[in-house]
Amino acid sequence: MKEIKVPELAESITEGTIAEWLVQKGDQVEKGDPILELETDKVNVEVNADASGVISELLKEAGDDVEVGDVIAKVDENGEAGGSSEEESSSEEEEQEASEENKQAQEDKEQQQETKESKQQEESKDDQQKGSNGDDKKEVIATPAARKRARELGINLSEISARDPLGRIRPEDVEEAAQGGGKKEQKQEPKQEDKKEAPKKEKKSEQSSEKTEFEKPVERVKMSRRRQTIAKRLVEVQQTSAMLTTFNEVDMTNVMNLRSQRKESFQKKHDIKLGFMSFFTKAVVGALKEFPLINAEIQGNEIVMKKFYDIGMAVSTEEGLVVPVVRDADRLDFAGIEKGIADVATKARNKELQLEDLQGGSFTITNGGIFGSMLSTPILNSPQVGILGLHNIEKRPKVMPDDTIQARPMMYIALSYDHRIVDGKEAVQFLKRIKEMIEDPYDLLLEG
Repeated sequence: MKEIKVPELAESITEGTIAEWLVQKGDQVEKGDPILELETDKVNVEVNADASGVISELLKEAGDDVEVGDVIAKVDENGEAGGSSEEESSSEEEEQEASEENKQAQEDKEQQQETKESKQQEESKDDQQKGSNGDDKKEVIATPAARKRARELGINLSEISARDPLGRIRPEDVEEAAQGGGKKEQKQEPKQEDKKEAPKKEKKSEQSSEKTEFEKPVERVKMSRRRQTIAKRLVEVQQTSAMLTTFNEVDMTNVMNLRSQRKESFQKKHDIKLGFMSFFTKAVVGALKEFPLINAEIQGNEIVMKKFYDIGMAVSTEEGLVVPVVRDADRLDFAGIEKGIADVATKARNKELQLEDLQGGSFTITNGGIFGSMLSTPILNSPQVGILGLHNIEKRPKVMPDDTIQARPMMYIALSYDHRIVDGKEAVQFLKRIKEMIEDPYDLLLEG
């Protein structure tokens, strides 16, 4: 019997959640075959069988959290596929027989209990008749269970006040009396109106005890591991950095004109569309070279100045936001950047990202404009100290140098930065430099 364990995934990943089993008990597997999909805080990875044989046991279920080294399944290296079906069948028969025996025993027990309670009720009735015929004892109505509990605790039933509107003493009344409450002070015959209202109050009380924190229907869904990690890290960023955001607006007229002029020839030559992201990526690289602190990070008491330009591109997926990285963006031309962005975006949406696709970025760009966002304050992608937020393009009135007013396609851009090492002056100048390069794309092309 061979145990299958959660393998070492990466230095920063120590646990995950089983998203889906790709095999079932009794399936034949070969060494290296994928047996399950494991969801980590970064990517989904497949765990492979490290031995050939038959899956004899699955020790974890889909949705279970597991850590590196945990045993998740067992493989019978000498087994045959489907061999476990007879065992499962016999096991089911045994379970069914045991269940029937338990059911019969339970029915017998219930019948004995009913007989015992019936006998106790008859005895109780006789006692009540004796009390009403001859002496001063008052009639006491109580359930058999209440009488039994009263005898165990040595409590006189006539001294217990019943909460039941019909005056019947129940076990909970006996327990309350044993704790010092529920003693009769004055027995008053409830009025006819009170008798009508009492059941309503009792019903209302029962309903209120069953209420949860919500009065209306809700649905509870467990957060995916990725969503938990996203939530945790976003909160950590706000708690550990001095985050601030500065804004500017960009006239997109010249970029849009250039793109319209070149997009057909560009696509024919490079087999990729010319988008706006390549312009902004080039502008970001140029601005980072002029303001290197925005391309740095803090490690303890040191500032690490990065001499490379790996730009993270925020991509929205069904499982949440991921930030794959376009490597060495400073060495790529416009076509190279567009292909790099398209490649990581496709891999992200198809759940094909590898851990190395997400590691080592130096700066991030997020484009909320594709969803219609007009303005936002993006949150830093720690440990980076800068992130650029792009927004939708809308025509707005703009005063031109000759004092005329024209409708121009405008975009708001936002830079969030860590004020611990980036001063406001640098942040404003960085964003202004991006604005200048986007508004003069020919200069951007020459510098690029």
